[in-house]
Amino acid sequence: MRSIRLFALFSGNGSNLENLYKTLESKEVECKNKEMGRIEFVGALSNNADAYGITRCHEMGLPVMVLSHKDYSSREEYDKALLRAMFLYEPDFVLLCGFMRILTPLFLQVYTCINIHPSYLPAHKGANGIVDSFKDVEASFGGVSVHYVNEELDGGEIILQEKLSKSPFRDLSSYEEAIHQLEYKLYPQAIIKAIKEKI
Repeated sequence: MRSIRLFALFSGNGSNLENLYKTLESKEVECKNKEMGRIEFVGALSNNADAYGITRCHEMGLPVMVLSHKDYSSREEYDKALLRAMFLYEPDFVLLCGFMRILTPLFLQVYTCINIHPSYLPAHKGANGIVDSFKDVEASFGGVSVHYVNEELDGGEIILQEKLSKSPFRDLSSYEEAIHQLEYKLYPQAIIKAIKEKI
């Protein structure tokens, strides 16, 4: 049985990463060619030395590195260093779990990257997707989208997405919590779908 190797990038809390690890680690999935594969998280990396996600990785026994973007003069130089750091891990997919960096074509031409975004794309792209969708009086729903990463911010091919009606929520905090719960459900499903379609 082949190993399906996943590597995660994160910048902060790491809650989506922990959920993915606990949901998918060692799970067997049928690949595109009908061969069975077993999911293996091979490592993680944060660009933020203070990220709580690092503690989560230690607690899960997941190898984790820190590579600060502040030590590099450009996005391209950082991505070159990122590629060097990840070279031995040979991941099938790179999963973005709150990684607050825009990856350059230099990186994206090497790895297939998957990202999660807390809105029903193409609406409300960018860093404030939850707040923007909640405050948008023209939209009756928000949602969550999982997509492949390309050079356009939140613009890659959609793998899975699901709407969330805004009508039950009177405040941002309850809406935000519901979005996170939808993320925890949808992201693992999308990764399994990507494996079945690509590997």
